[in-house]
Amino acid sequence: MKIVIFGLSISSSWGNGHATIWRGLISALTGMDHQVMFFEKDVDYYAGNRDFEKCNGLKLFFYEKWDQIRNEAKECVREADVSIVTSYCPDAINACSMLNYGGGLKVFYDLDTPVTLSTIESGKWPFYIPENGLGQFDLVLSYTGGEAIKKIKEILGARLAVPLYGSADPQLHFPTCRMDKYSSDLSYLGTYAEDRQGKLEELFIKPAAILKKRQFLLAGAQYPNNFKLSRNVTYLPHVAPPEHSCFYCSSSFTLNITRAAMAVMGYCASGRLFEAALCEVPVLSDSWIGIETFFNPGEEIILVKTAKDVVNALKMPLKERQIIAKAARRRVLREHTAEKRAQELIAIIKGV
Repeated sequence: MKIVIFGLSISSSWGNGHATIWRGLISALTGMDHQVMFFEKDVDYYAGNRDFEKCNGLKLFFYEKWDQIRNEAKECVREADVSIVTSYCPDAINACSMLNYGGGLKVFYDLDTPVTLSTIESGKWPFYIPENGLGQFDLVLSYTGGEAIKKIKEILGARLAVPLYGSADPQLHFPTCRMDKYSSDLSYLGTYAEDRQGKLEELFIKPAAILKKRQFLLAGAQYPNNFKLSRNVTYLPHVAPPEHSCFYCSSSFTLNITRAAMAVMGYCASGRLFEAALCEVPVLSDSWIGIETFFNPGEEIILVKTAKDVVNALKMPLKERQIIAKAARRRVLREHTAEKRAQELIAIIKGV
């Protein structure tokens, strides 16, 4: 198949989780002999933090203004078997109107479904959703399952909505040696988000203040300059994806925190969960509806609600946490790899 994607970014993972998701999916798709064309708007903050250049079978188009690539995009859509527009694509509306020029399958992939729905429910309209909703698409994919699928149909008029969950690439994420610069008892990797900050305070900042002799590592973009951290917390503004395995493997535990809208909606496993599990590092995570769809609590993942839970978890014997970490890796290899998701995507497309 020829697949055209109009997305947020694949060239830079700075401040967004879309990039690593697409890299794994596209690598798997091209490995199955599909051709992929990705259109990305060239913006300063991504251009200055690029950590990906190419993969076999992918043609990446950069553009500064939509008018510059309108004709090229139209020609790609005309020849495509599948054309996909994603949430937070800067020119999503222009891309949606472009799909009418092609005879292939028209797909919208919402990688931020709970945020999309909560924005609409608050009285605003997401800039990446057409005014008349998603009824023009043959298929709507959602990074989130459960109740979100029903709401996509009811609120946005999707004719067919199917979950396509996150994943991770075992060729990029795997057990490796520790690196001193990433060494910690507990790490957290995630971009700053106001609706995640309360849980970060409870599950990371407070435990760090209690366990003053333990080392904590916080990594992610866009944290405020006045963000106060105790002396035993190291902060890194960015960790490039090629070093994610070293980052996770240098921690005794790593922490996952879900954005509020996603936690409320449920069925919203972050790609970070799968990445860390593939690195065979025990994961502490907040809880949400449907988490058992991805990992068995207590056996493959450790759920925490309070700072005390985190403090107690960090006292877990090495053998016990190794058992949990190995079980999580086996689960991801069995069910949540990028290759598995690519196979699911092609099966869904063929079914439609």
